[in-house]
Amino acid sequence: MRHFGHISPTVRKDLFHQEPAEFTLASPARILAAALGATLYSPATRPKLAEDIRKQAGRGVVSMVLCLEDSISDADVVDGEENLVRQFAALDPEGAGPAGLPLLFIRVRTPEQIPDLVRRLGRSVHNLAGFVLPKFTESRGTAFLDAVAHAEAAAGLPRLYAMPVLETPDLLHLETRVEALAGISRTVNRYRERVLALRLGVTDFCSLYGLRRTPDMTAYDVQIVAGVIADVVNVLSRADGTGFTVTGPVWEYFRSQQRLFKPQLRRSPFLEEGVEELRTALIEHDLDGLLREIELDRANGLLGKTCIHPAHVTPVHALSVVSHEEFSDAQDILRPERGGGGVMRSAYTNKMNEVKPHRAWAERTMLRAEVFGVAKEEVGFVDLLTAGLQV
Repeated sequence: MRHFGHISPTVRKDLFHQEPAEFTLASPARILAAALGATLYSPATRPKLAEDIRKQAGRGVVSMVLCLEDSISDADVVDGEENLVRQFAALDPEGAGPAGLPLLFIRVRTPEQIPDLVRRLGRSVHNLAGFVLPKFTESRGTAFLDAVAHAEAAAGLPRLYAMPVLETPDLLHLETRVEALAGISRTVNRYRERVLALRLGVTDFCSLYGLRRTPDMTAYDVQIVAGVIADVVNVLSRADGTGFTVTGPVWEYFRSQQRLFKPQLRRSPFLEEGVEELRTALIEHDLDGLLREIELDRANGLLGKTCIHPAHVTPVHALSVVSHEEFSDAQDILRPERGGGGVMRSAYTNKMNEVKPHRAWAERTMLRAEVFGVAKEEVGFVDLLTAGLQV
């Protein structure tokens, strides 16, 4: 699979200075963590789940979470598990493996579900990338991560990944946050090779104070949430080799019967009126706030995003592509002859690039460039967005 792999090679060639690289479940963890992109959540109870998964893969989705936790009622868990087993078998009736499928994760409620589901999935378990672990704390986390390791060994799989969700009150409350973060750090570091990424449960954080952001507000406008995000990045996502990928929070707004605002895209996005038309469509579909939040996610050290509607996927991926200017700066900073440090004017002659302070940024940028690609100099967000939608 690859980002923008659902659009034609001819269109990709027109858009990208460096096309997104292909990756598989067997790719290195650092590549998979960066490539998660917009991770689309779906209730595990959906009767046509296998069909939905293939349809979303055809629209550019590269990672999905099939949820047995908050998205379904307590009474539906047993039916959800049975449906998952049936749908996984329907995805791969010949046991050929996950070709053409997104990275698939199951969000469970308890550690005991993990080995049970792996056993029941049978040979179709080879289509499973791992598990999402809710309400992750030091005390709960060890049991979850041990269960993933034991299930992997029992099934003879090369790797089952885990994605803990950070969303508990002790992480939000100021008086317990430092110890909660320290405990989470201790736990995920013991299982470093298994933890693919850390996810943020911002909706749960807001619920503890009876808060809900409006469509024109980002998570960073809710100060109590912004403070937690900053502390999580501070402790768990450092650029010194000890950090983990932390993904952006969910955007919960969308319009019913939304058709990815295609009817509004009647003019070429390369013309000024086409850009304005697209901007209007984004606002009308409550996505203007999403775009601002994606930009703030990256500015605050997050990569990828939890999504609950297919309309959110393409904007996340379009804004994840590295611009030609970013790529040029990163290349200059990382040139071998710059190893001793120093400062130089950027090739775009609009900024100074300092080799030592900007090196970690450049390395992260080049990783993002590998999985999301580098846009051509004249290609912008609108071009990438519209290309991603014309499928």
